[in-house]
Order: sequence, then structure tokens, then C-alpha cells
Amino acid sequence: MFPNLRAFLQALEADGELVRVEAPVEAHLELAEIHRRVIAEGGPALLFTNVKGRAFPVATNLFGTPERLERALGTRPEKVVETIVQRLPEWLPPSPKALWGARDLLLPLIFGLGLKDVRPEQAPVLEVRDDDFDLTALPALTSWPEDGGPFLTLPLVYTEHPETRQGNLGIYRMQITGPKTTGMHWQIHKGGGFHYHVAERRGEALPVTVFLGGPPALIVSAVAPLPEAVPELLFASFLLGQKLARVRPEEAPHALIAEAEFALVGLVPPYTRAPEGPFGDHYGYYSLVHDFPVFQLKRVYRRRDAVYPATVVGKPIQEDYWIGEYLQRLLSPFYPLVMPGVKALWSYAETGFHALSGAVVRESYPREALTHALRILGEGQLTLTKCLIVTDQPVDLADFRSLITAVLTRVQPERDVIILSETAMDTLDYTGRRFNHGSKMLIVGVGEPVRALPEHYDGPELPGIQAVRAFSPGVLVLSGRPYAEDEKAPERLVETARHVEALRRFPLVLLVDDAEATTRDQTAFLWTVFTRFDPAHDVYAETMVGHNRLGFRLPIVIDARMKPFYPVTVEVDPETQARVDRRWREYFPQPYATKGGRR
Repeated sequence: MFPNLRAFLQALEADGELVRVEAPVEAHLELAEIHRRVIAEGGPALLFTNVKGRAFPVATNLFGTPERLERALGTRPEKVVETIVQRLPEWLPPSPKALWGARDLLLPLIFGLGLKDVRPEQAPVLEVRDDDFDLTALPALTSWPEDGGPFLTLPLVYTEHPETRQGNLGIYRMQITGPKTTGMHWQIHKGGGFHYHVAERRGEALPVTVFLGGPPALIVSAVAPLPEAVPELLFASFLLGQKLARVRPEEAPHALIAEAEFALVGLVPPYTRAPEGPFGDHYGYYSLVHDFPVFQLKRVYRRRDAVYPATVVGKPIQEDYWIGEYLQRLLSPFYPLVMPGVKALWSYAETGFHALSGAVVRESYPREALTHALRILGEGQLTLTKCLIVTDQPVDLADFRSLITAVLTRVQPERDVIILSETAMDTLDYTGRRFNHGSKMLIVGVGEPVRALPEHYDGPELPGIQAVRAFSPGVLVLSGRPYAEDEKAPERLVETARHVEALRRFPLVLLVDDAEATTRDQTAFLWTVFTRFDPAHDVYAETMVGHNRLGFRLPIVIDARMKPFYPVTVEVDPETQARVDRRWREYFPQPYATKGGRR
């Protein structure tokens, strides 16, 4: 596939899938708003060639449609994974005959993939070396009006474990705070953060190399939720379909990706923290100011005509949504191998991934499904899952209505709804009231149906409720006064359900700020509900306590209203909105293709 970013851009342009924006554009707010409007339409990749005050062009929306992801990576990775999983039983236990029969598949994987060193003259990243590079010269984006400054939004951050030298490549946002410094937003349970923890414990600075650009496969691999033992560079080689070229300058602590656009070489010193943020993140809210480690730049290598890659995150659906969906489809066949008994698993991009996952599991003996649910919560980045919903029914997990309907017809709340309090929480999820702290909820629905689900509410008016909508069978969405004006509303609903059968027949009742907007479609529903509650604080129901057992009675009421102590949602400022409205034909004098036709 494509060995570097520019080969991919050239192919997209030849396909009519890339548009050059030659009008002058500000990296502060304006460029990001153009990007967001184009991606919302399913529009093309963008190459901004005239970013005001900056020498480098900016490429965005590289992976903003499923078709462009397939163009970047081809269909080979998915076919290879499917073949491996299908044929694995033939190869186990391994025998000469079985391995010989698989030689056409295995030999290219064994000998054709991995890393290779190339000579300096074969490494475009070495065309320019700058020992006095100023980071503020990069066209880094300020995407939202309350962002703390410009951020590198697509940095490929490479580190090595100080003791084992095992490498990690991840994407962690980097706020530019000066000519030689950035924040390093290592969230909990991220590989680079683990390496820094070990280095700091040893009293050492951690060498860090940040790549910008390179093969599209490298960018996607940096996002992949791989097991700790699987190197991202090896996975990039697999996606690329060939060995990944590197070069080893004497002065660099790590080998450099030969085809990268930039390589920022530096270190993160121990015991040093500085304020980072705010930043409008992929949850659709601002993550707040917190102290994070500091990256100190020592040197930059780059191509002579380097292109700066960037992305923009915010309320779904954005570019990261499509990358996450692709990786889930690619890697999901391996889940039953890694976690026997887990037949299918899906994390919902609409919720920021960690807020909600669904699974189809085996239930061959009583409560087996619970053991598989707990196994999921112990696997890699899935440990940060806030809500996990599991069933043994063969549903399409990407269709949340199918999953929740299967579960609610079967759930027995006295045993199948479990809340685990005082757990770790994704760094970007503030619903737990404390940074990096929160809780988890498991909902299990297996076996034969135990109830029919109502499809609409036909009971009396509910006290304090102004709007009533059914999202799906058994799921009732209500809205009334804001949380600050009516904090006790969910408790009142639980009490009301004791006397109103029409309400009690809904197993799941959700209290939101705008019922009509929340039930508009799956994206709106999942984003609004699952990013706005913490199970330990915001789930309400009649409880049954017997010895050491806690059980619930239906309905389960969830308060998914915005709370005054939550960060605010990201919104475009009126000035930027008006400017982009006014200049749209300057950016795009010719119409371009979108998923709905031409724009």
C-alpha cells in the first residue's frame, strides 16, 4: 500500500477524493470549522496550502469516510485476519503437514513483515535537520474557542520501556506551550504513560520521538487498541503489507520512520508537570486543565517540503469514529481467541468508545455470561469501560437497539444489574466527580425472554416531566427541568413507578435534558445518555438488600442530564461560524463530491 503520506494524498487527488484549499486560512479556529463541515457531509480529504503565517501545508480528513480508509489500507488486512481465524483450528496443534499447507499465507507474514533499516539517503525524513526548530512555526490547530492553545492532534508518539526496550506508538495530544515545549497528555492505561512511570521511578528522563505523517498504516496502527505485547510498528507493517522502513541517525535515541514528514526528537523529564488544556476532545466536551508531563524538544528532522497532518475531534461523528469502526471490524475476529466465550464485542464510538461496550457471550451454564463480562473488563483498554451490556443472543452489536431489546426482554435486575463503585475512569470522562475515578455498570440479559417490552407510554402525566419519548422497546426517555432546578427528579420517578404500571413496564427509564433531540437517532441517543452519567451516582431504582447481596427492581432510572459540575459541550463560536459562512466559496470555488452528491 502507500509508503508515505504524500503518495496517499496523490492517489486521493487522482480519485477526486482530495481538494486543495488555496485561499488563506487561519490555523486558529477557522481551519477546524472548515474540516468539520466537510466531514459532516462525507466530503473529501483537504490539503490547505496557504495557512496564514505558516510555511507548511496542512492535510486533514484523511480517513473521514469508510471508503478512504479502504483506499488507504486496502482489503488485504481484513481478508488475512478472516483467513487466519478460519484456518487456525487446522494448524493446532502445529504439525509439519499443517504448516506446509499454510505456507502461502504464513511465509509472507513471517518473512515479508517487520522492520528494515535503510541508508540515510533512502530516508526522506533526514532531508532537513534543525537543531533550533521553533514548535510555534508548525500550523498546529486551535479547534475550539475554549481550547488552551494550539495542539498537535495527530502526533505519533514513540517511546521505549526503560528496562525492556519494548516500544510503544500512540497518539496523545500535545499542546504547544513554547518554542521548545509541549504538554504530553498521557492518559491512564496508555503505553507511553507506563514507560514514563518506570523512567520517573528510576529518576530518569524518558526519550521521546514524535512522528508526524508517514505511511497511512502507521497512523492507523497508533490508534489500535492492541495488547501490550503486540508492537504497533509490527502491526503497521501488517497493515502496510511490507516491512516498515527506518533509519538510525547517530544522535537520535530511536530509529526514525524513514518516510515520516517530521520527526520531533526530545525527552520528557521526571517529576516535571505543567498545566495542560482545556481541549475539546472526542467525547464532545472540554477536558479541563490538569497537570501533565512536559515534552522538551531537542531536534527536528523533516522532509524538505513537509506536509503537516492534523485531525479535529469533537461531538461524534468525526474522523476518529471511522478509524475506530475500521479497527473494530478488523480486530473483532480475534476476540474469541483471546477471550474464549466472547463471541462478539463492540465499543460504541458515539460514546467516546470507553463509555459503552456491548458483547455477545456464551451461556452454557448458569451465570457463565457474568464470568465473560468480568473477563472483558480485565482486558487492556477495555478495563476503562464504564457500561458493559451483554447477551447470549446473536444480535448485531453495531445496532444498539437490537442489543438493548434483547437484553431488556431477559434481564432479571435482582441479579443481572451490577454496579461496581470506586473504579478507574477514562481520563476524559468527568461524570465520576473525581479525575480518573468513577464506577462501572454491568447489565446481563441471557436465556429465554421473561417479559414483553412496551413500545410507547400510555400512562398518566408524570410529575415534573414535560416530554416523553420511546427510543426503542422498553427504553423510555423523559425530560423536564434541568438538574440544578430539580435534583430529586430521578428519585421521584422511582417512587412514581411504584404506583404507575405504564411507567413500571419500561425496564429502562432515562432522564435527559431534551427527550426529542436525544431520540433523534442512535448517535444522538448514545452520545447524550452514556457520556452524562456515572453509575454509582446517577442510577436509581428500588433496591433489595439481603445479607451481602444487593439487587434492584425495575425500572432502572438513569439521570443523564447535564450536571453543573460537568465540562461544557464544544460549540463553534459565532464569529468563526460567520467567517466560514462568508468565505465558503473562496475555499471551494468548485463543487466537490460528498456522500449526498456534490457540494
